[in-house]
Amino acid sequence: MENIKRFDFQKKPRKTSRIMYVIILLVCFPRMLWHRFKLKKINMKGLKPPYLCLCNHASEIDFYILFKSIFPHLSNYVVAIDGFHDHGEWIMRFFGSIGKRKFTRDPYLLKNLRYCADNLKSVITIYPEARYTFDGTTSYFSPTTGMLAKRLGIPVVVLNSRGNFVSCPQWNKEFKFCRIEASMEQILTAEQLREHPVDKINELIKLRFVYDDFAWQRKEQIKINHPRRAQGLNRILYKCSSCMTEGEMHGEGTTLTCAKCGKTWEMSEYGELNAADGKETFTHIPDWYRWERECVREELINGTYYFEDEIMVETLPGAKKFLKQGIGKIVQTCDGLTIDCVAYGEPVHLFLPPLMLESLHVEFNYRKIGDCCDVSTLDESYWCYPKNHRDAVMKMALAAEESFMLAYNKVIEKRRAARFGSPLDEAEAQAQA
Repeated sequence: MENIKRFDFQKKPRKTSRIMYVIILLVCFPRMLWHRFKLKKINMKGLKPPYLCLCNHASEIDFYILFKSIFPHLSNYVVAIDGFHDHGEWIMRFFGSIGKRKFTRDPYLLKNLRYCADNLKSVITIYPEARYTFDGTTSYFSPTTGMLAKRLGIPVVVLNSRGNFVSCPQWNKEFKFCRIEASMEQILTAEQLREHPVDKINELIKLRFVYDDFAWQRKEQIKINHPRRAQGLNRILYKCSSCMTEGEMHGEGTTLTCAKCGKTWEMSEYGELNAADGKETFTHIPDWYRWERECVREELINGTYYFEDEIMVETLPGAKKFLKQGIGKIVQTCDGLTIDCVAYGEPVHLFLPPLMLESLHVEFNYRKIGDCCDVSTLDESYWCYPKNHRDAVMKMALAAEESFMLAYNKVIEKRRAARFGSPLDEAEAQAQA
């Protein structure tokens, strides 16, 4: 293991190369023009870097939206380590990227962001959901976002986009044309950050982060008549809302079908689900997804949640390449998530209780291998591909998020009972928890 080259998270970010201007003009501008992109700026007059730009995350188009929206300014932005792998570490650093492992508390991230604000005077871009949304609505939102904003002490801007999800959702990456619009609003000045407590800052950010792409599509009557628009929908709607069976859903063409009870839904050109038998359960996809989350939460509360499977394991110690580690086992219960495998010739037993795992990074048919989840520590990422359970990773991600929130809320109650002296003290205690 000593010879494994690991990612250097302490390395200071560099100012984005001005070559990015050429890329933006030649690639981003034409792409956004083709999408008929419209941007509404609110309270942005006179604002110059440094400022913190928080963006919702739906597809790879998001980066085109960002570059177009902040032009002519350039940005340093936080990117997961697999993004460095996909595009090359040198080129990512050359264009100002800051590396991070997903859903870990990186001790170097704040230092790097502070360096960007104080020394590089750049726009700092963060996607606080930390992963793509799966149902086109606000994904998991870290409760420590407000504390990060307060510590940076620079103006906070929220870039909220619509149309980026329905054109290319993660469970169906076949591109579908859709116009895109976004709002870009300065919601907090540096002075307001000093005045407001962390919980107030967090609430203001969350309020501007509300979105629902399917509802927007229906309201705007945006027709998507792609012949495979329901392909892969089973990856997020894994549980039949009629017979309650899990892992038997099939999204093909424009229909979603349960192989167990035979019920079929047609996905309309406006993103709605219509039951073939006329007996509706959910017509709005996010409602179905939210119901699945509630089912998982109920299992956790009553202590019945349990998942176990064999996994094919790969590790990503640095940005260069994935390393195959063979077969292991993953177990997820109400008490946390456990991985047992062999990595670099050594046995690994990794246990993460709920407060150490805010969510799971999920990928569908990743690198054409299969559906997987990424479980990371500060110096390693374990990419786990379940071998025997179909459409399992989405439920695992929901269970991780709900386990965290249940445990986190208990900590908050204890902190409040202890009557911390200030909201910032309380927020710092929450982060340590």
